[in-house]
Amino acid sequence: MLTGHCTCGAVHFEVAEPFVSAGWCHCTRCQRRTGTAASASGSVAPGSFHITEGEALVTEWTPPAGGFVKAFCSRCGGHLYSRRPDGWEVVGVRLGAVDGDPGIRPQYRQHVETAAVWAEIPDDGLPRHPGARPR
Repeated sequence: MLTGHCTCGAVHFEVAEPFVSAGWCHCTRCQRRTGTAASASGSVAPGSFHITEGEALVTEWTPPAGGFVKAFCSRCGGHLYSRRPDGWEVVGVRLGAVDGDPGIRPQYRQHVETAAVWAEIPDDGLPRHPGARPR
């Protein structure tokens, strides 16, 4: 069982099973959302993600041009997860919101065609995908 929370601690969550995969996203949306060059997320097994405290404080934003719903704490702005707009079968938890070791390391880099020009992608041997990683 993994646990995590937002920056201020008002929203808590748990992941009941180990992460299925993890990766870095270099899309411009992630750059703007985080203020960094890339965002690290772990994909959860269907049905294993649950908000355990502060659900009323979770705000979700659906990008107008498509893409995953982004969720954050409305009190502190801490990023929590993203999910497909059609439900909870595909959820990506922000690795930075996990308490302790998430038990997985990023395995790929996606949307590298829109990577920040001011931050070189490290030569870490991870597979690079120009757009979204094929599922």
